[in-house]
This record gives sequence, structure tokens and C-alpha cells, in this order.
Amino acid sequence: MIRAFVAAFVFMFAAVGPAYAQSAVIRGLDKITGQARDYTIPVGRSARIGSLEVIARACDKAAPEEPPEVRIYVEVYDTPPVREGEEAERREIFHGWLFASSPGLSALDHPTYDIWAVDCRS
Repeated sequence: MIRAFVAAFVFMFAAVGPAYAQSAVIRGLDKITGQARDYTIPVGRSARIGSLEVIARACDKAAPEEPPEVRIYVEVYDTPPVREGEEAERREIFHGWLFASSPGLSALDHPTYDIWAVDCRS
């Protein structure tokens, strides 16, 4: 009896808590060529999208009974091309949440690239 109660409690707690995923799917768009590509980034790792380095820090997907939403916390660094003999300067241009339902909420403002959240995968 107690085991059944504990199992039910654990199941209920797991269902209520957020479902953090192991990898994030981000779509990158090159505004100059018009090419878009999906990148699957393991949480804690980075992916190179042109001159951008995108690091996925967290990926959260809403429970099935809630309105669909995917939230990905990212850090974005830009390393613009440099002239010969100069050192590349890596600078952070964005850190925050990307929302799949509202890609316009992202404050990433880059003249060449755009990124937005697509999905979370385990």
C-alpha cells in the first residue's frame, strides 16, 4: 500500500515538473543567401552557425496537456572575420530564452544570421 502511494506521488511529481531535454533543435537562417538549416545541439554544447557560436544551456518543452511551447536558453557569441594579422575577437551578442511560439521575442539582432527555437529532444 505504501509503495503504491509513493509510486503515485513520484509519478505525479514527474508529470507536474518541467520536462528538460538533453538536446535543443535550433533553426539558423543566413539572411544573405536565404538558406535555413536545423541544428541539433546537446545541452551544454555549442554549434557554429556561420560566424555565430550558439551554446544551448537549457531546453524545456511544455507538457502535452498545456498549450504547446518550446523554450531554449542560449548564449550566442559572434566571431566576425578579421583581416590578416589581426586576432579574432569573440564577443557575446545575446543570452536568454528563445520561444518557438514567438520567434519575434528574441532580442538577437545580427545583420547576417537569425536563429529561433524549434524543438527539444531527449
